[in-house]
Amino acid sequence: MGDEKTIRQLIDAVIDREGGYSNHPADRGGPTKFGITQQVARAHGYDGSMRLLSRETAAAIYLAAYWVDPGFYAVWSRFPAVGEELFDIGVNMGTGVAGGFLQRCLNAFNLQGAHYADLTVDTRVGRVTLLALDAFRQRRGGDGGERLLEAIRSLRGARYIEITEARPANEAFTYGWFGRMVEMLKARAA
Repeated sequence: MGDEKTIRQLIDAVIDREGGYSNHPADRGGPTKFGITQQVARAHGYDGSMRLLSRETAAAIYLAAYWVDPGFYAVWSRFPAVGEELFDIGVNMGTGVAGGFLQRCLNAFNLQGAHYADLTVDTRVGRVTLLALDAFRQRRGGDGGERLLEAIRSLRGARYIEITEARPANEAFTYGWFGRMVEMLKARAA
């Protein structure tokens, strides 16, 4: 699952980006604390007031639902920055969206199947996706990871614009979503 200290730092950074309690009228997620929606909290056994959700409970949910279950830890072990990006996208947009971004980008980089077979974009980071990622890494090395990261970030930014165009009420969040991306970029550079 990765280095425990690093994982805790990733989770702490997400919790810090997400902030405390929120129930913004334009947010379809409803009551949220530390970025955990009430629906997700309930699905993971928390039945108290969202205002009282502890940081420790939020961290446990992040570890299980956004790191281990979607397999982003396995991506991180191959390309740490890509795994971190997928984790954050999973928190912000859903783990399936993040997994789909990875699969789509791997398909775009496989030279029409010359390096590895096209993936079915099923949004799950499973054995076949990891095998393709390994083949990509073997062919492209560290530079490949940087390009894969930028391709995924490009899809992320495009999705923010698409979401906002489809639902203008999301303009309340768009600037902050891009700020989140900038903040992550600065943190990587530090």
